[in-house]
Amino acid sequence: MHDHDTSHEKRSIDHEEEFTPAEIGALAHLYRGEVYRSTIWRTRLDTTTNWAVVTLGVALSISYASPDASPLPLILVGVLILFFMMQEARRYRYFNVWRARSRWMETHFYAPMLQDGDLHTEENWQKVLADDYLRPQYHISFTTAMARRVRRNYLWILMIQTAAYIGKLLVHPTQVESLAQFAERARIGPIPGEIVMAIGMIYIATWMSMAFWISGADAKKAKARGSGGASMG
Repeated sequence: MHDHDTSHEKRSIDHEEEFTPAEIGALAHLYRGEVYRSTIWRTRLDTTTNWAVVTLGVALSISYASPDASPLPLILVGVLILFFMMQEARRYRYFNVWRARSRWMETHFYAPMLQDGDLHTEENWQKVLADDYLRPQYHISFTTAMARRVRRNYLWILMIQTAAYIGKLLVHPTQVESLAQFAERARIGPIPGEIVMAIGMIYIATWMSMAFWISGADAKKAKARGSGGASMG
């Protein structure tokens, strides 16, 4: 009687770990759907980045059109870049959902199946995926999403914006001769140039800090996964 129960339990476990051909076909279609959705949202990320590049290019053209042109467009374009960055971070959170699901199936279903040469897959991975479908949620925070977009794209855009603004103040309308003259050129109406420069330094330092922070955080997450930690996102 005991042997019968043991064999019955073993068959139940094997049934949970193996899929029928119909189930494998359904999983294949599910995987293709998730890859397609992640590809669509990845394209939308490129769109907002292109908008940021184009608006910065327009601001550069206006500010460098003549020696007497105002450098103010190079500051105002920062507002648009920030808006695009926030929009892209929001889109990246959606993209990360579809990417995480497809990657989860790759590492827990397809990779073990190819490696072992049979249909044996890792235990309970289906439950994690099922829970994510039943109770969908973002896998990363908005701050993490924005920091990743800054590190991969926007930090370079912001550095070009900053360099162009400083260059404009240094050479137009004539070459700057003193720090006081540089500060005077940075003045915006009643706002002293010193304050404008201080805000600019905080502005660029904030984004650089986010880029360095997310690099370390992602490295720790990757190390945790390599040592056996398993999580989607």
